[in-house]
Amino acid sequence: MTRKTTLFATLLVAASLPQTGLAVDVPSLAEAAGRYAITGGSSIAFTVEQVGGGGIKGRFGRFSGTFNLKAGDLPHSMVNFELKPESVSTGQDRIDAFLRSGAVFDTGHFETISFRSERVEQTGPDSARITGTLTAKGRSSTESFDVKLTAWSGRRIAFNVSGRIFRSRYAMDVGTPIYSNVVQFDMKIEGLRG
Repeated sequence: MTRKTTLFATLLVAASLPQTGLAVDVPSLAEAAGRYAITGGSSIAFTVEQVGGGGIKGRFGRFSGTFNLKAGDLPHSMVNFELKPESVSTGQDRIDAFLRSGAVFDTGHFETISFRSERVEQTGPDSARITGTLTAKGRSSTESFDVKLTAWSGRRIAFNVSGRIFRSRYAMDVGTPIYSNVVQFDMKIEGLRG
């Protein structure tokens, strides 16, 4: 459930796209270049489906990160992100406690989940894919996230980020096959240029 971090890398790609006639004015990389801090206006939500319907839906309340858009050198733009898994919230105390336990996040031993970008690829006039290394519960794997630019106002930039991650890569696949091995992330990331 740590795919959230990859989303930030995707944001970097989207910010480099050329101007289009879309509802959102897409900045040029020269306009958007710089270092951004992820703001508290961002949100990181996830869903794990269950056989027969339902499942687990939740969000993370504590996270931080930066992304650095490099004009003229988009592939070397950087995204760094960390979230605190103990901040998971599903609205059900029993499920929250289980997710924090050794069976899933093991927050007693692993305080953070991190993402470091390695590659940014433009996929459309206002979209990109960010690929990097996600580390959770002492295990690391390559993950990719799709990003779509949703707002731009000079110093502020916002993206929708989505991705699907296999829980088994991070020894968090308890409950399969009743609960899906796939975690779907839906993030809204806001950045403020410093």
